Amino acid sequence: MRQKFRNPLNKMNVKQQLFLLFLVIIIPLLVLNAYGNFRADQILKRHVTNAYIELNKQNFRLINRDIEAVNKVTSTVFQNSLLQQLNPVSTGETVLERVKNYEKLEDLLTNYSQETDEREPLYYSLYVYDPKNTYFFAPYYPGKRTSGVYFFSEQEKPDWFDEAVAKKGKGYLRLVEHLSPPSKGQGDQRTLAYIRAINNIYKNGTIGVLVVTNLDGRIGESLQTVSLPEGELYFTDFENRILTARTKDHSAILELPPEAEIGDSAIGVKDIITDKFIYVINYNRVLQQKLVYKVPVQALLQQQNEIKQVIQLISVVFFAGSLIFMLYFWRSLMTPIQKLVYFVRRYEPGNVVPETPRRNKNDEISVLMSTIYDMARRLNDLVHYKYTMDLKQKESQLQILYQQINPHLLYNTLESIYWKSSMEGNHVSTEMIKELSKLMKISLSRGRELITLEEELEHASAYIKLQQHRYDYQFRVLINIPEDLLPVVIPKISLQPLIENGIIHGVRHMGEDGEIGISAQGDEENIYLYIEDNGYKPVDYDMINRLLEEESPNPAFGYGIRNIHQRIRLHFGPGYGLSYAERQGGGTKATLHLPRSLQSEE
Repeated sequence: MRQKFRNPLNKMNVKQQLFLLFLVIIIPLLVLNAYGNFRADQILKRHVTNAYIELNKQNFRLINRDIEAVNKVTSTVFQNSLLQQLNPVSTGETVLERVKNYEKLEDLLTNYSQETDEREPLYYSLYVYDPKNTYFFAPYYPGKRTSGVYFFSEQEKPDWFDEAVAKKGKGYLRLVEHLSPPSKGQGDQRTLAYIRAINNIYKNGTIGVLVVTNLDGRIGESLQTVSLPEGELYFTDFENRILTARTKDHSAILELPPEAEIGDSAIGVKDIITDKFIYVINYNRVLQQKLVYKVPVQALLQQQNEIKQVIQLISVVFFAGSLIFMLYFWRSLMTPIQKLVYFVRRYEPGNVVPETPRRNKNDEISVLMSTIYDMARRLNDLVHYKYTMDLKQKESQLQILYQQINPHLLYNTLESIYWKSSMEGNHVSTEMIKELSKLMKISLSRGRELITLEEELEHASAYIKLQQHRYDYQFRVLINIPEDLLPVVIPKISLQPLIENGIIHGVRHMGEDGEIGISAQGDEENIYLYIEDNGYKPVDYDMINRLLEEESPNPAFGYGIRNIHQRIRLHFGPGYGLSYAERQGGGTKATLHLPRSLQSEE
């Protein structure tokens, strides 16, 4: 058998239910607030990362454009005829000719080193291996912010020279610590350089190595154009060696998370979002270069955290306001309700009702309190009224019992007169006394208000016979009542006034032509009794039916038929009663509409 579901709230009072309602409202707000902040962080990180990806692409494109411009210039210098004819080991040139060639090469490289767009200048220098020291007159003091042609011996060879020659004319970027072997008094020579070996077009072999210095300054300009909140920008090679960066203090190798592994991809952009940093890496495997943005998440979310603090402050104020409102609501609503519940539990009908508590409000609670107190007073009045009416009803019942004594005495007296007249041989008087005795007996009906239709017909028949003996009326009476309707109950003395009206107003002066019919028909729920006469006088049936429904009828109209109509309605309801209509063939037809009720249902 299935158990009926029990609502757990039914075991809680209103105070507990309100507290539960408060929790139901507040807890989802806290959860949604936390989830909203979490999702906002994720969305902000993703949107900012996408913006940094686009910025990184543009930044990397500008850097590559600068490097490509350097590569084009070196290609131009590569093809210069003066440089291609340079041969330190040749002995066919005089010292003067070598000096002139040196000066021309110096001017050539100086011209390429001049910048006209107010950008950080680049310095082009040519390093030539001179084992025989044929260019002994050329100074050898290279610097990162100077250009020139430098000839060196085996002892003075830079550590990167053989590396550049091994690449066979392919240019590359290299972080150079020293442009020449360290010597006493040499300044800071650390620079990012573009290095490319110059090969002889006409003969096999290497003429020298062209070095473009101060490239870190040029790339640094491009990095300075990018604005990152406390972020770091690094330009590295594929081994994560830092070639240049926007920050001054940094290590030689950039530490990246394991997720930053490039894999086999040649060109592309990769982004990694960790708990502390956002990394955006733009890489080119062909050029062996990377541009890395490293942005602290805390700095990125600082502005959002300020917004969160404002939202949290608003939430705290909202929660405090909600709590204050709940307390005010409890004081304003629940305290009067508790007083009202206390009054309702202690109140018993008939007890004295105290004065209605006054409230300086006109809300529903005030209306409810005043209504309940007024209802209690009205209930007290009703109790007192019912008590009074019960007393009056007892008195009325006693009066009715006293009034029944006289008809009963009269009924017994008529019985004695009937037997004496019968013994004296006065048969007409005897018959009339007998009929009158029947009328009195049925009128008493042992105090019953409802009698069977059979008893009511007996009462009506006695009245008809009494009237016929009294006035020598010759009218006929036809009774057609089905036997199954005889046990149906009817208010007593309902037919007699209608028959009396039919005699007086219908057939009294018609002699043997007069006729009164009493018939009935019914179904499972209703019965209809018809009292008809064939009188010839005109009758206003609409007026009669209208007077039956009036609350204050005209006394001249009489009370007989209205009394019948009202008694039927009082017993059975407004759907039943008496009505008048014209009889088919002339005369009047009175109809009694009653429910089909048996004696046991009275």
